[in-house]
Amino acid sequence: MKRRFDEFELGKVIGTGTVGTIYRSTEILTGEPRAVKVLQKEVSQDENIVSRFEREMLILSKLKHPNIVSYYGGGRTDDGRLFYVMELIEGGTLKQLLKTHHKLSWQETINYGIQICSALQHAHNHGIIHRDLKPANLFLTYEGQLKLGDFGIALDTGESDLTVSGMTVGSWLYMSPEQIRGEEIITGHADLYSLGCLFYEMLTGNPPFQGTNFPVIFDQHLKDKPQPLHIAAPDAPASLQEVILQQLEKAPQDRPFNARAIQGILSELKLDWNDDQQRYQEELSRLKTAFDASPYAVHTPKCDVSWKTLTLWLVVLAMGVTIIALLQN
Repeated sequence: MKRRFDEFELGKVIGTGTVGTIYRSTEILTGEPRAVKVLQKEVSQDENIVSRFEREMLILSKLKHPNIVSYYGGGRTDDGRLFYVMELIEGGTLKQLLKTHHKLSWQETINYGIQICSALQHAHNHGIIHRDLKPANLFLTYEGQLKLGDFGIALDTGESDLTVSGMTVGSWLYMSPEQIRGEEIITGHADLYSLGCLFYEMLTGNPPFQGTNFPVIFDQHLKDKPQPLHIAAPDAPASLQEVILQQLEKAPQDRPFNARAIQGILSELKLDWNDDQQRYQEELSRLKTAFDASPYAVHTPKCDVSWKTLTLWLVVLAMGVTIIALLQN
């Protein structure tokens, strides 16, 4: 959908990165709150970055699902930069929730897992592989609805891929072995591996593989088996432990058939326990505790300080100290 930049009143910056800046905005005609992502001026002439930004817009336009951040069109600013409009999530991220509470109950893991699987299956049905599934890219409302976002490095199997052949993309702690190897053919099973890493962290408080640097973590993903879940999360149902470990198999063909198959197992488990109102209210209380501790942390602005800037400040500080010392003498 083609949009005009003047259709939106931009408010405070709620996120910034090397490629784009996200503004809390209001759609003037409807009064609806929106999030507007604008391509950074510094990279707006880089053809590769512009192409990736356009690809992200195209991917989001193909996906319409209650557990995926909604896309409301895009266009160009007055100075020619690309922008697009998306749903504004009032809440926080799974990363915040885990940071505050360290780990989740197996019931919470199932609740959120069912929603993630539904989002992934929808994306995979449209030929979209996320490739960067991690807690920071999973947004949660105060009502406990989960939404998958950030399709910046997603692969659209129906379009030409901008990723250089043999290039490793993803996040170290959640990256599948085939992504680490930079294989040319990546399927939805890569997302299922990342989902297994995510489930493991939700239950235990830590990803299955950790290390001091990325070569160590990569080697673990390629060769090591995770600690059995009956040790790290003994209260989790056996079938939940089994499907998570199956997701962490090194070979894609040894993992579950698809996200829907995992969702089915989780749904059956949910039927076996009493999803009472008290438990639901406790989960919502945990969300509120995590998100209110750091408001607007969904898109936390980064404070990037270059070495040149830092050196300049140190020189200025040293000069100030010297001047004060001379005046005192």
